[in-house]
Amino acid sequence: MDFDFTEEQTMLRDMVASYLSDNYSFDARQGVIKSGSGFRPAVWTAFAEELGILGASFSEDQGGLGGGAIENLVVMEQFGKALVLEDYLGAVVVAGGFIRHSGWSGGPALAEQIIAGSAIPAFAYAEPQGRYNWADLKTTAKKDGGAYVLNGHKAVVVGGPNATHFIVTARTSGGQRDAAGVSVFLVDKSTKGVVTRDYPNIDGPTASEVYFENVSVPTANLIGQEGKALPLVERVIDEATVASMAEACGVMEKLHTLTMEYTQTRKQFGQPIAQFQVLQHRMVDMFIQLQQSISMTYMATMKIDSEDAVERAKAVASAKVQVAKACKFVGENAIQLHGGMGMTEEMAVSHYFKRASLLRYLFGGEDHHMVRYETLSFGKAK
Repeated sequence: MDFDFTEEQTMLRDMVASYLSDNYSFDARQGVIKSGSGFRPAVWTAFAEELGILGASFSEDQGGLGGGAIENLVVMEQFGKALVLEDYLGAVVVAGGFIRHSGWSGGPALAEQIIAGSAIPAFAYAEPQGRYNWADLKTTAKKDGGAYVLNGHKAVVVGGPNATHFIVTARTSGGQRDAAGVSVFLVDKSTKGVVTRDYPNIDGPTASEVYFENVSVPTANLIGQEGKALPLVERVIDEATVASMAEACGVMEKLHTLTMEYTQTRKQFGQPIAQFQVLQHRMVDMFIQLQQSISMTYMATMKIDSEDAVERAKAVASAKVQVAKACKFVGENAIQLHGGMGMTEEMAVSHYFKRASLLRYLFGGEDHHMVRYETLSFGKAK
């Protein structure tokens, strides 16, 4: 199968890599983390106006570049290498997926604002009890005249502190875990009754606990069909999973590079430790895990637009099993080969390890996706 990028995709990759090399140093990133913001407005403006990458996966009719999942892969892989803090995943990949697949009448207007950088949606889907069951919802939305009234709590909403809107999953009917009755809404963060508690994640980006207390949302902000949105949610999360795997590949590539560089300069018994055969074997194993992850991520990306939901989900699940295992293997070996210094805040490798560890479990770790693949293939996991 042909995995070569087109000329336009190669130009996109090189443009993003060049910008990040000039403007996203490790020290600059550390400064943003220490400030507590987890976000630089000037960088987001550059993404929108200078690079135009916020429109990479949107159609040309919406003012985008006419790309799709491959363009998101290209961007996210480079973001992984630079440990970008800004939430492209939620604001572009997730929001773009809901706009593209829902047929929502408000989609074109929101897409235009996202591409311009004026709207920054965050995905509020996780709940404390839900784990990886996207239908397990205590957040409710009750119809009240020309609006819905939302009540509930969403946990670890990445990008929440700097978001302008939330894309919220809520239950409009049925029991807590029923597949039927799930709906999706766009909620303006400034709406009365939206309460947030912000905090930094362990890997640097910021997140929020979001509480909805009798929040009135216009019926026009219902994305997709009322009560029938679970397949839409699953599809968009699969797209986000693939994009996050691309980021993980970028993170692991940097972990491998940093480890190679360190072992070539760190000396023991009068010679660089990179000359010790047992350590060479470790680094080769890291490289193999990385390359397998890249190949499976590319394959899943090429299948993500399939209309066959089972084929699409199986491709994502099998790739995530590999990528999650590789995040653990590559990350832990990178730390071990750096020795005690690898755990310090001053060394970049520790921050790449933290990000790899979080990405390992984002939208489900290897155990979850192994069971998911088995269920999709055979009907019931053993």
